[in-house]
Amino acid sequence: MKKVLLVEDNETIVMGLKYYLEQEGLLVEVAGDLTQARELLKEKLFHLILLDITLPDGNGLEMCKEIKENKDIPVIFLTAKDEENDVVQGLDLGADDYVIKPFRNRELLSRIHTVLRRYDKATEKSTYIRYKDITIDVNSSKVYKESQEIVLTALEYKILYMLFANQNILITREQILEKIWDIAGNFVNDNTLTVYIKRIREKIGDTSAEYIKTIRGIGYRVGE
Repeated sequence: MKKVLLVEDNETIVMGLKYYLEQEGLLVEVAGDLTQARELLKEKLFHLILLDITLPDGNGLEMCKEIKENKDIPVIFLTAKDEENDVVQGLDLGADDYVIKPFRNRELLSRIHTVLRRYDKATEKSTYIRYKDITIDVNSSKVYKESQEIVLTALEYKILYMLFANQNILITREQILEKIWDIAGNFVNDNTLTVYIKRIREKIGDTSAEYIKTIRGIGYRVGE
């Protein structure tokens, strides 16, 4: 299920849009300002951001620039008509689309699905994921440290892939367990996940947690 971050300070829009999108099968978290949005982006994984331009503590253009410089997450601007000139600047910064207020929920939903499909196709075409001297060949499901292949089990590979594909994003233990459930069923629980992370670290030579950082009590992160 795709997770959306709605950055909007208008409570009327928030209530109606959150309800509508969740009825359509999306998970929606809300931030009323840039500060709250930045905190959520540090803590959680999102597939798309709906971003108002005018916010209580700053301009959505600032956040769009930050996102596009540090993460690979699509951004759709929600904007009033008199802010259209700002949208041009936002598109130049890498925003993926914009919707003018007041908008129809069905039109916004269509645009969300279009952007998500585009990103999913781009991800499918991605051949390699790299962090430092570790490379994942997505097409062959093989992992290399420099030029040396690292042999992982299917479950170990899936965990490593999830972490490396979401660099600089905190991945909770619950999110990992949800993703690997279909491979291991009831045999993987919170305690055995710790064992798998330890095995992966040993295989990639991550004895000092240089690659996979533990965020105590929450989960793991690859990158800063």
